[in-house]
Amino acid sequence: MENNKILLEIYIPSIEKEYDVFVPISKRIGTIKKLIEKGISDLADDGFCIEDDTNFYNKETGQIYDINLKVIDTDLENGTRIILI
Repeated sequence: MENNKILLEIYIPSIEKEYDVFVPISKRIGTIKKLIEKGISDLADDGFCIEDDTNFYNKETGQIYDINLKVIDTDLENGTRIILI
């Protein structure tokens, strides 16, 4: 069976929460970001606001992920820790 998803640990400083999220490797970072923001905004009662200028950052290296790249074309892998700011 082919692995088509990876598990990311996503930290959102604005609401001080962390989520584990499975993401498909065939989708673009921008699409994943929008879906995650929508899901968090629906779940969080802490006032999370969706903004156009947020980015995914690698929590270990500080690298910003290009929203036009597919997940499979990045260094993202199971267990990667991401910050959404």
